[in-house]
Amino acid sequence: MTRDIADIRRDYEGGSLDESGVPQDPLSMFDDWFALARDADPDDANAMTLATADSQGLPHARVVLLKGFDERGMVFFTNYNSHKGSELANVPKAALTFWWPRLSRQVRIEGSVERVSEEESDEYFSSRPRGSQLGAWIATQSVVIPNRTWIEERQQRFEQAYEGQEIPRPVHWGGYRVSPEMIEFWQGQPSRLHDRVRYERRDGNWEVMRLAP
Repeated sequence: MTRDIADIRRDYEGGSLDESGVPQDPLSMFDDWFALARDADPDDANAMTLATADSQGLPHARVVLLKGFDERGMVFFTNYNSHKGSELANVPKAALTFWWPRLSRQVRIEGSVERVSEEESDEYFSSRPRGSQLGAWIATQSVVIPNRTWIEERQQRFEQAYEGQEIPRPVHWGGYRVSPEMIEFWQGQPSRLHDRVRYERRDGNWEVMRLAP
């Protein structure tokens, strides 16, 4: 066992989070928190852990990037044939976690998942840098490959195939939307006495509650 892990500590500090003063709509609050997170960390504020479950109920988690959100939910893009795509096809539920250390804040989201429309996927794909567009064709995500050379050879082939041409979106690549059924806001506080406010959607309305640290 690594000797000093147990001694790693941080005393969190942040503004108070009072359930009596939060908006009725949690996505409005998320919008405010996300804006502050972008100011604090412009490059990584949209990084989020996506947790899914496979058909045997085994959990899987990885970091993906939030690429949009509105009243319908949170959107990310990936290869539909990837492990997470296969898991979401079998169990269309997911959990998201945002961690913003500079603000001592965390947001947890749980909900149902569906693919976004082809038009939304096309629009986002067309906005990506050309290298990222090619990457969607090159990477057969999650498939076992022999070595790095395999990637480099595929990259060369696809660069030649689409040289001087517009790159179309692969049919196996697109977006998912997580429609929140629960959103929890966590504000770190000293002595581990953190503030936690949880929203749960019931009969189409959001109910707000405070949780113990």
